[in-house]
Amino acid sequence: MKIYTKTGDKGQTGLFGGKRVQKSSARINAYGTVDELNAAIGVALCNAIDEEVKSVLWKLQNQLFTLGADLATPLEVESKNISIPRVSEDDISGSEKAIDFFESQLEEIRFFILPGGSKSAAQLHLARTICRRAEREIVVLAQQEEINQKIVIFVNRISDLLFVLSRIENKASGIPDQKWEKPI
Repeated sequence: MKIYTKTGDKGQTGLFGGKRVQKSSARINAYGTVDELNAAIGVALCNAIDEEVKSVLWKLQNQLFTLGADLATPLEVESKNISIPRVSEDDISGSEKAIDFFESQLEEIRFFILPGGSKSAAQLHLARTICRRAEREIVVLAQQEEINQKIVIFVNRISDLLFVLSRIENKASGIPDQKWEKPI
């Protein structure tokens, strides 16, 4: 099987279920940014130090494939008896449990943290900002089309999780979080 199909050469792509849309559509922007987020997490995973962080990031990458499939499949496709994995309440609660677990290992912060510190923490901060962009693009899509409403909540939790994981990576590296120095 060839990697290129030539079906997208005129600026369109196919959604799961067969519908063709412009590559500039809100749906494609949303799941394209989720794909970018997954790649950024892959880079952070290559440099992560903490074994529990690595485990969570690997699981998160798999969940992001489900999220991408959910976004690539209009809700009406399910009525055609096609089964596609969807983001669920379990994904949301699992992220919340991971946030709580890792946050319990950190000192409470009382200041804004600059993105950075260790290499892996900086990469997780970059992934967090990509996640926030994905969230904004998903909200735009949700204003235009009906989507699984759990997606927006899940993506919001992912960005919080990435923030906490960046702090864990700094702690594991022995590097303090970088405090924002407000101008006087």
